Amino acid sequence: MKFRKSAHSIYKTEYHLVWIPRYRRKVFVRGVKEYAEKVLSHVPELNPDIEVIKLNVQEDHVHMVVVIPPKYAVARVVQYIKSKSAKALKAKFPFLQKVYISGEGIWSRGYCVSGIGLNEKEILAYVEHQEKEDNGQLQLPF
Repeated sequence: MKFRKSAHSIYKTEYHLVWIPRYRRKVFVRGVKEYAEKVLSHVPELNPDIEVIKLNVQEDHVHMVVVIPPKYAVARVVQYIKSKSAKALKAKFPFLQKVYISGEGIWSRGYCVSGIGLNEKEILAYVEHQEKEDNGQLQLPF
């Protein structure tokens, strides 16, 4: 994957996100799982700065690898993704409103996040050739 550019920064900020449904209920059965994958993979349509690289919805948890620009806090992006997906899932599948009574959300409060960084070889090459790259004389495959 290559570096991305914004107005005042260049970045490669990929995160591995994992979260579970409330009470770790196995709600992602056939149909629900496919719809959840569809909703979660369309996050870039809601916010074009966020890119979903990989997605895997299991019966009782979700894995995502996403690119989040440095101008956004990871916690806010996770909150955004979880709230948008929960609303869409509850609207499509009324049984989820019965499973999670009294206005509870589908997702548990917490989540796991880990950064996916560059390897040392890529960083050293980037630092070594930065001046030439800034002048447009060198293009490194990142």
